[in-house]
Amino acid sequence: MTYRMSRRGLLGAGLALPLAAPALAQGFPNRPVRIVIGFPPGGGIDILARLMAPHMGAKLGQPVVVENRPGANGLVATQAVAQGEADGHAIFFGTTGNLAVNPVLYPNMPVDVLRDFAPLSHVASLAFVLVVNPEVPARSLAEFIALAKAQPGRLNFASSGNGGLPHLSGELLNSAAGIQTIHVPYRGSAPAFTDVIAGQCQFMFDALAIAQPHIASGRVRALAATGPTRLAALPDVPVAKETLPGFEVTNWYGMSVRAGTPPAIVNRLHAEVVAALAVPEVAERAAGLGLDLVGSGPDAFATFQRAEIERWGGVVRRANITAS
Repeated sequence: MTYRMSRRGLLGAGLALPLAAPALAQGFPNRPVRIVIGFPPGGGIDILARLMAPHMGAKLGQPVVVENRPGANGLVATQAVAQGEADGHAIFFGTTGNLAVNPVLYPNMPVDVLRDFAPLSHVASLAFVLVVNPEVPARSLAEFIALAKAQPGRLNFASSGNGGLPHLSGELLNSAAGIQTIHVPYRGSAPAFTDVIAGQCQFMFDALAIAQPHIASGRVRALAATGPTRLAALPDVPVAKETLPGFEVTNWYGMSVRAGTPPAIVNRLHAEVVAALAVPEVAERAAGLGLDLVGSGPDAFATFQRAEIERWGGVVRRANITAS
C-alpha cells in the first residue's frame, strides 16, 4: 500500500475544516450516527468502517455504529440513506459498484446518486490483481495478450458476479488490449477462484486480500496489479499499465450523506473521516487489507465520482452488460 494522506494534503484539509463551525452544526450530532453499508459483515469495506467508527464517535461525542443492509447489489442500503433525513446522522459508505456502476446498470433505479447524495469523501482505493491458472502458458501480461489474440473467444474469465468491478475489469481488458475473452459469472469470489484453480476458467481479476492465499500456494499465478503502483505485498508483479498504458482499475470506497445536509455538517463529518484515517491503528490495518487511504474532500470526491460514472458507463455500454 502507498499511504497517500500527506501527499494529497489531507491532513491540512482536515485541520482547516473544523474551525469555527457555524451554529447550525453545533447541535450535531444529537443521537448515534450510522454508517450504512450494502454488504454483509466481514468484507473490506465493513472492516474499514468498523475501524473508523470508534475514532469518529470519540470526536463527535456520539456513538458511530455500522449498519449492514445487504441486498439488490447495494440498492437497499443506498435507498435507505437517500430517503432518510438530511441531517448527517446516516452516512452511506459505498463502493465503485454502488456509486458509479449501478447508475448505469440500473437506469431506472429509485435513487440518483448524484442528485440524492452529498459527497463526503473518497475514503480509500483497492487495486485488483490479474491471476491465471498455472497451466496458462503466459508469464507476463504481454504474453497473455498475445495468447488471447492467437485464440479469440477461447479463453474464459471468471468473476464474482455479473456487472461487478471484477467483471468490468475483464471487459476493460478486452477493449484495451483488443482481445476477445468470455465472461463466466459466479456467485462470489470463492467459487470463481475454485474454477480458475481447476482450469474451467483461465483467468480473473480480484482483490489482493482474496487472491493472496491462492497466489502464495501456487494455485494461481499473478500477472499484473491494476493500481497506479506495484503492490507492497507483490513487489515483483508489474502493474498493468506498464504493458497497457492507461489501464488502471481500483475498487474505491466513498462516503456520502443525503443531499440537502447542511454544509457545516458535511464539513464536520469529512474532518472526522480524515482524522480517523490518520489514526495509526486504522492505517496499519488498512495496509494489511491492501487499501490505499485517500480521504479527499467533498468537491474532489464529486468530480472523481462523475468521472468514474462516465468511465464505467462506457465499459458497460461497449460490452452490452445488463443487470440480469
